[in-house]
Amino acid sequence: MSTEVKVPQLPESVSDATLVAWHKKAGDAIKRDENLADLETDKVVLEVPAPADGVLKEIKVEEGTVTSGDVIAIVEVGAAPADEGKDEPESDDAGDEANAGSEQDESADKSAADKLSPSVRRLIEEHDLEPADIEGSGKGGRLTKADVLAFIDGGGKKKESKPAAGNGKPSSSPAVVSGAREDRRVPMSRMRARIAERMVESQSNAAMLTSFNEVDLTEVMALRKRYKETFEKEHGVRLGFMSFFVKAAVEALKKHPIINASVEGNDIVYHDYWDIGIAVSSDKGLVVPVVRDCDQKGFAQVEQDIMDYATKARKGGLGMDDLTGGTFTITNGGVFGSLISTPIINPPQSAILGMHKIQERPMVVDGEIKARSMMYIALTYDHRIIDGKDAVQFLVAIKDALEDPARLMLQI
Repeated sequence: MSTEVKVPQLPESVSDATLVAWHKKAGDAIKRDENLADLETDKVVLEVPAPADGVLKEIKVEEGTVTSGDVIAIVEVGAAPADEGKDEPESDDAGDEANAGSEQDESADKSAADKLSPSVRRLIEEHDLEPADIEGSGKGGRLTKADVLAFIDGGGKKKESKPAAGNGKPSSSPAVVSGAREDRRVPMSRMRARIAERMVESQSNAAMLTSFNEVDLTEVMALRKRYKETFEKEHGVRLGFMSFFVKAAVEALKKHPIINASVEGNDIVYHDYWDIGIAVSSDKGLVVPVVRDCDQKGFAQVEQDIMDYATKARKGGLGMDDLTGGTFTITNGGVFGSLISTPIINPPQSAILGMHKIQERPMVVDGEIKARSMMYIALTYDHRIIDGKDAVQFLVAIKDALEDPARLMLQI
């Protein structure tokens, strides 16, 4: 019996998606709920699960734009692959070791190529790449289109010319000249295009201004060093810096609620809850999952939520609900070595806090010069509703809370 594989119901406000990669090819055995293909929307990558055990009989849509309910493949329910159970034919030239070795190499190459989806195979061939050089993020290590595009975008090397079979001489194909001046045109992924659109939208629709301050994190670092092993043993999660900043942000937002507000037409909407977006870098671009009700969570739960989101982001498992509804965002460029920056507001929010690299610097403390662990922090805010005084006082509240971590515990 045959059954159709359809595009799942897309999230609300998402009209269509892009089919970017197949993890199976026609004729492959499949298991119920196994991921067959990846669909990329503006923000997340969705999986297309197999409807039943059987064989993927036909792929109707190799790649491109699809909508909810579109039929993209046919599955033969309960069937077995056509070649299952067949014995491999014996070679007639078993004694010819050189020729047999050549045939094995060609078979291996063909087998590897057969595991690639059509879109991935096309990119591999167009850019003359070696699949083995690219790390696959799909099920069982399979290559996805996004893997290949990321490899190309990262300056991946072309495969070296193989010697011609039989004579041991190099191939006559022209070698790639070192330092050759070449252009590579790679289309934006749908997610990257949406990120670009939202960044331009943010710049166009808000009167953005950035204020800076610096924080002495010496006490926070000492506290982490003192309790990190006990904390991890007790809660099963590492004590990072982000939970300190989240909790400090909540206390500062309570004191300065305009920073937690947003603009809707001619109205200012104040949010009496604290859902903090944490910017996370993934292979497909920057995403901002939201940690809900941060005022009600302890350090351990905040750290656990952040770790869970980071894991889901790496695996492409974030859903639309994970990425919507935040009231304020924190981004940490320091993990990449950034010393100072001006982050861009994540609309419809009105402000974003930027963390940066922790660096030992000489500071005057009680009249003496001492080495202290310092970080520059930045607040980009919408000047339409947030005055400079509010922005500066918000940063000072963050600074005070982090330089005396006991404040966070006592919520003062």
